[in-house]
This record gives sequence, structure tokens and C-alpha cells, in this order.
Amino acid sequence: MVIVLEVLAVLVPAAMVLLADHVPYAWSIPTALAACALLPVRRRWPWVAALACLPGLVGGLGLPPTVVALYRIGRKSTVPVMITWVALATALPSTLVVVSQGLPPGAALLTFAFSLFMAGAPTALGALITTRRELTASLAEASRARTAEVEAREAGARASERARIAREIHDAVGHHATLIAVEAAALAATTEDAKTRDTALRLRASAKEALAEMRAALGLLNTEPSPGYDGIEPLIDRARSAGLTVRFEDRSDHPPAPATGRAAYRVVQEALTNVTKHAPTAPVHVRLSQEDGRLRVTVTNTRPTTPPTQSDQGGHGLHGLKERVTQAGGTLTTTAHADGGFTVDATLPTGPSKVDADDSTFGGSARNPANA
Repeated sequence: MVIVLEVLAVLVPAAMVLLADHVPYAWSIPTALAACALLPVRRRWPWVAALACLPGLVGGLGLPPTVVALYRIGRKSTVPVMITWVALATALPSTLVVVSQGLPPGAALLTFAFSLFMAGAPTALGALITTRRELTASLAEASRARTAEVEAREAGARASERARIAREIHDAVGHHATLIAVEAAALAATTEDAKTRDTALRLRASAKEALAEMRAALGLLNTEPSPGYDGIEPLIDRARSAGLTVRFEDRSDHPPAPATGRAAYRVVQEALTNVTKHAPTAPVHVRLSQEDGRLRVTVTNTRPTTPPTQSDQGGHGLHGLKERVTQAGGTLTTTAHADGGFTVDATLPTGPSKVDADDSTFGGSARNPANA
């Protein structure tokens, strides 16, 4: 398209020169055609093309290429430069005509006015188009700035709301978790039955761990890191102590990045929690493996030996878990088997994570407290 326009920019003025009815001087056509031939250089050096048009103007046939050159001057030059070239393109041909033909003042004034219009119109048009484009770009930039400002305000409002919700959750849930821990400790201290004492102590430890994880997830406690890959086996041991039958198989080559480890921990934790609530008598198989450079976490339970309870239909655990796994760069699939079993399967990256190793809010919670 650019080449076509350049060809037209040269050929149209040249055709107008060749079709002129009156040729003032023998050198008028050659100088005008030379000016047409030099028009392509105006894209880089507008003043060179305009300068090449001056002899053609003096010869009386240089107006067509001059219009093209002055348009480019208007597009790319400053106001003083534009005024200078419009003055030259007006004064040179007009003065020559007035002097050579001895025109009276009225005719001379009309000659200068016509030349000024023919030189000023293309220059003004070029300047107007440039100004319009700059204004459009400025408005677009202003629009982007306004959008960024609105997004920043919305982000600030969301952060404030998350902080408020975090405080509410901490105050409400933390209170009840603390009461559970205190009452469990009191039961362990007063009971004479060893089994009851062990159960109460496990309940107290679970309540304290839940309180610590909630505070870490809400960003209220930064001194205790969130459980990660190394916490999976102790988590399984606690599930066994709570009565689940769990077979653990670890075929991973090496511990993954901290954020991936936290995600793997959450997958196992959520899967064991679901088994505890919905199929507490079902055997569970937890398997960690490396496949194609990624960590795969698979938790499968068979059909429970007793019908599951219907008292708790579940919440947003798996939905929140999927968000956590996705944030870590992995994928999560859940499958309900025809025989009544259930599988939670997560694939996670083992390379460096975008989440910092010290970040205790992964998965979280502050991002979506409802999923905690």
C-alpha cells in the first residue's frame, strides 16, 4: 500500500505538469518533473523535497509537486518551519508573476492571496492530521490511565474488604477453636480413661494447628510457615490416629519447590478431610510420584463399608482446592467411581515457583476466605 501511494504521489503531479496548457519557460517542465521525481525523499527529509520544488514554482509549473511536499512539511515540521516554507512558496512565484507582468495592486494582492492559499492549505491539512493523531493518542493514554486508576482503587477496596473478612474470621473462628483446645485440654487433665485422654489431646493439637493455619492463611501470623511437603507424612499419621485406614506411597524423587509442596499438602489434607466426613470407613491410598518432570498427587478411597452420613453435604473445599492448585501452575481432577470410590488427582510443577518460598498465604485463603 505504501509503495502504491508513493507511485501515485509522483505520477499524479507529473501528469498534471505534462498536461499543462501553457509552459512559461523552456525549463519549466524539466524542473517541475525533477521536483516530482524527488518527492519520495520527503518521507525522510521533507525540506529536501520542498527545496526541489522551488525552481519549478519559479518556472510556473511546480505547484502540483509543491502541494505534496508542503503536506509532508505540515505533518512532520514545527510551526516556525511550516511558516517559513509557506512564505517561500507564496512569495517566489507571486513576486515573479507580479514583476514580470506588471500587475496593478489589486491583481497583485489576488495573486499573493491565491499563492498563500495554495501553499497554506496542504500545510495546514498536514498539521491538522498530525494534531488529530496526537490528540487521539493522548486521549487513549488518558483513558488507559483512568482505567488503571479505577483498577487500583478496586484492588485497594478488595484488599480492604479481604482484610476486614480476615479479621472477622479470625475473631469468630479463632474464638471457637481456642475454646475447643481449652476444653480438650481440660478433658485430658480430668479424665481417668487413657483412650479418652489420648483423643482429647489429639483434639487439642488439631484445634491448635487449625488456629495456626487459619492465622497463617489470613496473613495474621508470619512466624510459623504454612505446612508443606514435609508435613504430608505427619498429616497422614494424624489421619490414621483419627481412625482412617491410609496406605502412603511416596515415589517422588526429591522435594518440590515450597509453593508446590504447600499445594500438595493441601490436596492430601482436603482429600483426607472429605474421606473423614463422607466415607470414614473406606480405605485410602495416598500416592506421590514424578511424571514427566511434574509431581503427581493421587488420593483414592474405595467404597465405604458403611453408608456415608448425610448430615454434611460439604462446602467449597474442592472448589477452593482447584484454585490453589491452579495458582501453583498445576491441574486438579476429581473422579467419582461407579463402585462408590472417589479419586482426587493433582499434577503440580516441580520447578521454581512464582510464589516466594516464605509466602505463608498460598492457596489461600486471603484470596478467597470462603474456600479456606
